[in-house]
Amino acid sequence: MADLSIDFAGIKSPNPFWLASAPPTNTGYQVQRAFEAGWGGAVWKTLGEPVINTSSRFAAVHFNGQRVAGFNNIELITDRPLEVNLKEIYETKKRFPNNTIIASLMVEPKQEKWHEIVKRVEAVGVDGLELNFGCPHGMAERGMGAASGQQPDLVQAQTTWVKEVATTPVIVKLTPNITDITVVARHAVKGGADAISLINTINSLAGVDIHSWNTIPNVGGQGAHGGYCGPAVKPIALSMVAECARDRAVGVPISGIGGISTWQDVVEFMLMGSTGIQVCTAVMHHGFRIVEEMIDGLNNYLDEKGLASVMELIGKSVPKYSNWGDLDLNYKVVARINEDNCINCNKCHIACEDASHQCIDMLTNAEGKAILQVREEDCVGCNLCSIVCPAEGAIDMVALDSGAAPMTWIQRNQVISGLNGSYSEVEVG
Repeated sequence: MADLSIDFAGIKSPNPFWLASAPPTNTGYQVQRAFEAGWGGAVWKTLGEPVINTSSRFAAVHFNGQRVAGFNNIELITDRPLEVNLKEIYETKKRFPNNTIIASLMVEPKQEKWHEIVKRVEAVGVDGLELNFGCPHGMAERGMGAASGQQPDLVQAQTTWVKEVATTPVIVKLTPNITDITVVARHAVKGGADAISLINTINSLAGVDIHSWNTIPNVGGQGAHGGYCGPAVKPIALSMVAECARDRAVGVPISGIGGISTWQDVVEFMLMGSTGIQVCTAVMHHGFRIVEEMIDGLNNYLDEKGLASVMELIGKSVPKYSNWGDLDLNYKVVARINEDNCINCNKCHIACEDASHQCIDMLTNAEGKAILQVREEDCVGCNLCSIVCPAEGAIDMVALDSGAAPMTWIQRNQVISGLNGSYSEVEVG
């Protein structure tokens, strides 16, 4: 078997599977059960001044028969005294010395507050600190969480304050509720961050009950925006991880978070630059033991790829991720329908006719059988037909030789403008 252990900014972990700071890491009992199940690490539920949480506080978005496609919460940081949490962290680390425990922290943006909590938390033996600059609800109204995370200078300042006294690696957790996440990531690094983690939850309202007209969830008939997570946010999280991974001004290890539910998700995040990953919603849905399947799947995948260590995966797809302007405009793919696998549901024809380029014809072959056929000269290779097709192997997207040399949008506009290295305002096509 391959070596699943990771070195994340100097933090050693037996595997890349960590629990995110969330309800599953609220107590020592829970974290210890998670370690027994096979989780390599846990980011303890955010510590700070205890809060009072609401009832109710969770909601979910179910889609097309799938439970918890998305998850929404208005829960805040720990509602238990700091002393109790510290005692349980100490006991858990003593019992599981080889597993990773990271303390998630959130206090007012004051230097003395950060110094105080860092010293108290590190005294009980944590392996690292995660600064929570991402919580979008409740704490933001108090000037913490996303309220700090949306101000790059404040992220830099608070990271600097922590680094003044911290003796363990410092991870800065970023909010996705911002225009360009790399701007905040760079400021975290300027402040001395040893690593970053992303994404925290996304501003959201799970829904509205059309019978009572109450928001979902609601507290005595009143609702508020919450944090959105779960499988539905994975594409957003993966994109933001990739943006930070390819930004040389960031250049620190990344802990990937957001919609990770399977070992395949883990591989994707690591290929796009994550050294390790954090999971929350999938555990809330299925329990701690899902890590067993994730570990087995990752092991088998690494063996199939001939990789000796999971660390060999990190960032391998980052060079394949660029800007739209760098894509080859002369690259061409077309759809081809395999009659042997086609079930004649006509979904591809309907999608192409109503929402794409009207290039799938309904014909009759020599045997009198109804068939679907793509007019390749009119196909733009949009992939829509293959996406909506319910029959495995019925539609292939095939690359064709366009007969033209590769040319990007940037190169095309340079040729049109006649200015080396400059952009023109001429539109493509």
